[in-house]
Amino acid sequence: MNTPVTIGPATLYRGDALAILPHLEGSGFDSVLTDTPYSSGGQFRSDRVLDTRSKYVSSSSAGRNLPDFSGDNRDQRAFCYWAALWSAAALHACRPGAVGMFFTDWRQLPASTDYMQAGGWVWRGIVPWCKPDARPQLGRFTAQCEYVIWGTAGAMPANPAGMALPGFYECPAPRDRVHVTQKPVELLHALLRVVPVGGVVVDPFMGSGTAGVACLQTGRRFVGIELDPVHFDNACERINDAHRQGVLFAPANDAPEQVRLTLE
Repeated sequence: MNTPVTIGPATLYRGDALAILPHLEGSGFDSVLTDTPYSSGGQFRSDRVLDTRSKYVSSSSAGRNLPDFSGDNRDQRAFCYWAALWSAAALHACRPGAVGMFFTDWRQLPASTDYMQAGGWVWRGIVPWCKPDARPQLGRFTAQCEYVIWGTAGAMPANPAGMALPGFYECPAPRDRVHVTQKPVELLHALLRVVPVGGVVVDPFMGSGTAGVACLQTGRRFVGIELDPVHFDNACERINDAHRQGVLFAPANDAPEQVRLTLE
């Protein structure tokens, strides 16, 4: 396993999640928050080997210039088997009661709720993320939502902040992005409310590091894993920027608590 990069409260590994997660077994993570490759769309093998940018951005979008990413061309059975393996390995790295939150889309939603349970998680529900700026489709319903399937490592603990959380979030997709499927950091801020302030979040498919940025901005610690060297470097840069800003602008007393109160 490669030596990780440490940036403040973040530890970042470059490599395959299935190779690295077993080394983290027993770490006692408080949450797994990740946006895995969906392997979504395309009925035939020829469709699935296309550049991922042809699937996720329009031909006129600036996103066509962003780097490609790997792991998005599995068929349904291979996707389920692979995802059950990594989700089980992630579970073994978590403490009892930890929360798992995994992004997916409408095509892979049934398979994703299956692999979460096959990995040993107790499936708790589905949280839709509605994109108000989604591309309309004439004559059919707009595919306006992506989804977060969520569950726990065993029994569900009480919410540490004692507050009721929404079951639906509306937030535009980020316009200035460095990854084709980058999620809005504001959305991840909201999802992280289910994780105790000061807790440790692991993301086995870190991409450009948005989960890490959100963790540092809200007073959580972060462990990220990313296979692609270009995306890993982007994640390091973004997380380092978030750490520097936190050091510069955090109050002198208990900074994580102050961030938590701001979110509430």
